[in-house]
Amino acid sequence: MEKAIQGSLGVASAFQLTEDMNALDKQSRKILQYREVLAVILKETVEEYQGYSEAEIMEFIETDSITEDTEVSSGRTNTKIVGTATEFAELSEKTSSFDIAFRAKNPRLSDGEVVINLYIDVEPQKNYRPGYPIEKRGIYYLSRRLCSQLDILTEKTDYNQLEKCYSIWICRDRIPEEEKMSISFYKLSNYKNTGNARPKESDYDLMTLVIIRLGNKDYHSKEKSVLEFLTIIFQPHEKGFRKKLSRYISFEKRLTGKEERKMIGLGESIYEEGIEQGIELKLLLLVCKKLAKGKSMTEIADVLEEPEDEIRSLCEKAALYAPEYDEVKIKEDWRRTHP
Repeated sequence: MEKAIQGSLGVASAFQLTEDMNALDKQSRKILQYREVLAVILKETVEEYQGYSEAEIMEFIETDSITEDTEVSSGRTNTKIVGTATEFAELSEKTSSFDIAFRAKNPRLSDGEVVINLYIDVEPQKNYRPGYPIEKRGIYYLSRRLCSQLDILTEKTDYNQLEKCYSIWICRDRIPEEEKMSISFYKLSNYKNTGNARPKESDYDLMTLVIIRLGNKDYHSKEKSVLEFLTIIFQPHEKGFRKKLSRYISFEKRLTGKEERKMIGLGESIYEEGIEQGIELKLLLLVCKKLAKGKSMTEIADVLEEPEDEIRSLCEKAALYAPEYDEVKIKEDWRRTHP
């Protein structure tokens, strides 16, 4: 069995945060911003990564590929992909957002001088049946992700620049009994030719949709499995959580006192002020940022998937800081009023 990935300080802090939370809420999804978590998922869902170890896949992921171009150091200190959800929109169109979107190296097409990427988004979903087929929404996301790679179309547009996209959906609840613990893959295929046509697969293999269906919180596999891994991390953490997780991500190396003081799950506010207040501060920061961008309360509640009453209360607090977004000032004022 392949050795577990050594977990970073950041992901250890993130998992500690989710212990007392209902998995798959907006804050719990933050664990998907860490390369060691993504590597376990990509190993079984991205065909280009077959035969590569999880440690190698971690190195394929571009940690600076999220909208906010923040440099992240490698190694144990921090493996987080920093940035907010990637949004795409057109005039008079409802804004949609990826939960976590990034680029990662395509080892099949890259060489020493030229790097070809995969465009990947990962979408955790509580409800497998939200009133429409998840497959249709996934295909829509793939189409938009593919289109976003090109600038405004002109006569000189080079379609050779298009790179393959993956959309990976992780569904937990309301899954039919017969479909629980299953994975489906969808991609474009050349299903019919007349004459001697033999199109190259690499010319049209540009979108792959992956639907992962969980649903059995007691699921256990003899061999390492992405289904077991996701069941572990997206269910409320029970006794033995760390032991189960250690098959995939190990935290054997003891943290130094200095490292412990720098825990970064949701920032120092979580470590110093407690989990509950840290979560509220993080939500306040997100609301302030959205308000600064001109979003309405309803739009913010929809994007953050939080009750409107809670968002309304945060909007009232955030109004003190709008229209400008100053994270340092918000944190300083928060600490003064939340001793």
